[in-house]
Amino acid sequence: MRGQYSQSLELPKRLLVAAATLLFLLSAGSSRSEAPTSTLQKIAETGLLRIGYSAEDFPFSYREKDGSVTGYSTELCLAVADTIRQNLKLASLKIEYVERTPRDRVSKLRNGDFDIECVASTNNAERRRSVGFSYPHFITGTQFVALRKNNLKTIADLAGHTVAATSGTTNIGQLNELNRDRALHIAVMTVETHKDALQLVREGRAAAFVMDGILLAAMIAKAPDPEIFALSTEALGWPEPYGLMVRLEDTEFKTAVNAALKNIYASGKIDPLYEKWFESPVPPLGINMRHAMTKEVREAFDNPVDSQDP
Repeated sequence: MRGQYSQSLELPKRLLVAAATLLFLLSAGSSRSEAPTSTLQKIAETGLLRIGYSAEDFPFSYREKDGSVTGYSTELCLAVADTIRQNLKLASLKIEYVERTPRDRVSKLRNGDFDIECVASTNNAERRRSVGFSYPHFITGTQFVALRKNNLKTIADLAGHTVAATSGTTNIGQLNELNRDRALHIAVMTVETHKDALQLVREGRAAAFVMDGILLAAMIAKAPDPEIFALSTEALGWPEPYGLMVRLEDTEFKTAVNAALKNIYASGKIDPLYEKWFESPVPPLGINMRHAMTKEVREAFDNPVDSQDP
């Protein structure tokens, strides 16, 4: 009887040990799966680089009617990719494009859906808590677009109006801060895409659309009725840099991307690329941004700096 009792006590002990062992193994497996993976190592092993792109951010990144992905940021990323390919001594490097939106770009990058985002994402302190950024490849400030007939030009002109902004953009925060600080009583309307926001302005359902000035200028240039729109004469905030987004913990890959960009800038290859996308007619529609390189952008190319301010 005592032996049976002893065995009945041993059974729960064995179960507890087994459960603890299983928990440890699961925990260890979970830690391994969540450990940062080196993008450079993955590229070397697979010969593949996945680029995050936008379908609508002309001229930085957009999808053409035939489904191909192109744009200023896209071409710049391809040049970076080729430099990395050469450094890794790969005979070839396959590029896979993964579409992202302003709302899901950070989560898709962190989840590993793509390795680098090559669009027009603002490098600011808030985003740097979640992702890493390369050296700047463009600098712009936040403006708004409105119907020309309504004569809305300054921030004060937006008081009491409904203003559209795209979900997941830094422009919303700037607009909300100004709205609060100046008591403008603006009704902020968030939408999923830039296209939707501009349509709200066109239809008169929103008085203005707040976005990066260069992207607004591009949307106006592409619109079938550009004459009805006007850009604000006042900016909502200081100019901020665009950077190529990489995973926060992958400093090795970020260093490789920055080294490639520095070489592209120093060699002068960036100048014809900039001229192609911002100062020349872009096929197939022949849209010309007529946006000469600003002194801020020139300085970013001549003296690339890794923005790490708090």
